[in-house]
Amino acid sequence: MNKHSGGDSDGYVTPGAEYSRDTHYITTRITADGRDGYPVEAGRYRLIAARACPWANRTLIVRRLLGLEDALSLGLCGPTHDERSWTFDLDPGGVDPVLQIPRLQDAYFARDPEYPRGITVPAVVDVPTGRVVTNDYAQMTLDFSTEWTALHRDGAPDLYPEPLRDEIDEVAQLVYQDVNNGVYRCGFAGSQRAYDRAFDRLFARLDWLEERLSSRRYLVGETITEADVRLFTTLARFDAVYHGHFKCNRGLLSSMPALWGYARDLFQTPGFGDTIDFVQIKEHYYIVHADINPTQIVPKGPDLRGWLTPHGREELGGNPFGDGTPPPPPRAQEAVPAGHGA
Repeated sequence: MNKHSGGDSDGYVTPGAEYSRDTHYITTRITADGRDGYPVEAGRYRLIAARACPWANRTLIVRRLLGLEDALSLGLCGPTHDERSWTFDLDPGGVDPVLQIPRLQDAYFARDPEYPRGITVPAVVDVPTGRVVTNDYAQMTLDFSTEWTALHRDGAPDLYPEPLRDEIDEVAQLVYQDVNNGVYRCGFAGSQRAYDRAFDRLFARLDWLEERLSSRRYLVGETITEADVRLFTTLARFDAVYHGHFKCNRGLLSSMPALWGYARDLFQTPGFGDTIDFVQIKEHYYIVHADINPTQIVPKGPDLRGWLTPHGREELGGNPFGDGTPPPPPRAQEAVPAGHGA
């Protein structure tokens, strides 16, 4: 993500106020029938993401699980950005090699020169025109699962199975309100009262998830679904960032046995942990949110080796990919740099 409502030009926190996320996204969709003017087409679009961002991290996971690497190219922004835009500072010369732009805002302004909202990742850009098609991250991964099926790899899992969609949507909405966005409501709270309310709501939902996951391996059904992807990217950042930086400190993730086992189970599943760059994650939060962390010092901890310890969740049954197969290892140019994982 980038800046959303709830912060002025100097920061992310509005004194005295609760944090409120601007959820007005560009809702154009890329579909099999092209009804919005953008048909699914191999090689036409470029996914712009950042490993630091939990919302963008979802698209990295789903793209890998479904095997869309050949169909949908990937551009990665660096972990830090200024108030104007995410930037391509990881690329030679600080320019995206396909779009030939230094800042993601250039693709937003190509679509709308007066674009009034935050310049957010993930975004899908139409390469021929250089214009952002959509930044609606919630719909984006669902469309990868349901509209891009002709381009899925052999053995791609069904992350949004039709019989379970209502339950997936329901669980995902609770997770979004109270956990995915709940950590931000703690971190960007502008008053003690707003923080206390957000904190209690976050941990009430985590307790609910702890109970749910104590008797089932995955959130919905017997296989990995979209709901698991959405929860995982927050859990992966919990101890490294949210516990300290966002003051979500009732306890570490590792103090909740079912959630910690569940998070490790997913982390050790191909397509999940191999997308997590802890170095970039910490740099992003601790450096960019300078009004919360004015020194911009990035902490050295926590010890990440626990992510690779046995989780024992297989005993609960379930099969991560159902009738499908695990994705192959990440491509060399898309692999998380050595020393940045667990």
